[in-house]
Amino acid sequence: MRQTLVMGNWKLNGSKNMVAELINALKAPATETPSVAVAVCPPVLFLGQAQALLTDSNIALGAQDADIHDQGAFTGENSPAMYSEFGVHYVLVGHSERRTLHGESDAMVAAKFAAVQQAGLVPVLCIGETLEQFEEGETLAVVERQLHEVIAHGGIDALANAVIAYEPVWAIGTGKTATPEIAQDVHAAIRAFLAKQNADVAAAVQILYGGSVKGAGAAGLFAMEDIDGALVGGAALQADEFAAIIRAGA
Repeated sequence: MRQTLVMGNWKLNGSKNMVAELINALKAPATETPSVAVAVCPPVLFLGQAQALLTDSNIALGAQDADIHDQGAFTGENSPAMYSEFGVHYVLVGHSERRTLHGESDAMVAAKFAAVQQAGLVPVLCIGETLEQFEEGETLAVVERQLHEVIAHGGIDALANAVIAYEPVWAIGTGKTATPEIAQDVHAAIRAFLAKQNADVAAAVQILYGGSVKGAGAAGLFAMEDIDGALVGGAALQADEFAAIIRAGA
């Protein structure tokens, strides 16, 4: 049975005080719901502080992006090997903001996915369509293309040690929302696409929903058969709201 995973992506937000307050506030709800896996992805500057604060907690640490190189003359980048020294377990790859704002191609995302795994970490592969693609009925074609690039690079078995996050770009910070049924349809289609290549991998992989999840709607999403948790953005910065999402997964 797939475990529910609730992961907070803090994006470019935080301060030393905020990191301490938020992590300390999340320890209790994470402990009270052992059936739910919990992770937070702070900005890279705060990974060391977060690692120290998360000692003896059951909250995992994640990073928001990674370079494809271990080291070298790549100014401003951070390698998966470096993350491992800070207790990082998960690394986001292909987040919609990286694809749209930084021009990351499917091929680059696939390379990052492989680099993260080679360092012994777990990639969280973000896939999803824009509003225009959604309105044109291209959702499945887009997510299948994004998945295909990763599979072509590392094989279907690579997804046995990974997480997928479906994030409809049109539902992030726009006021538009995907109903649990709409989200479930896409999640089921993703799993069916993978099952054509390896049924065991498809059945086991966690597929998170990442479309502006809030505490009030989390239970409805998590009740869907193929939704295994959430990649949470803005609500992850609010302790009470993120705790409500965690509890909804229990």
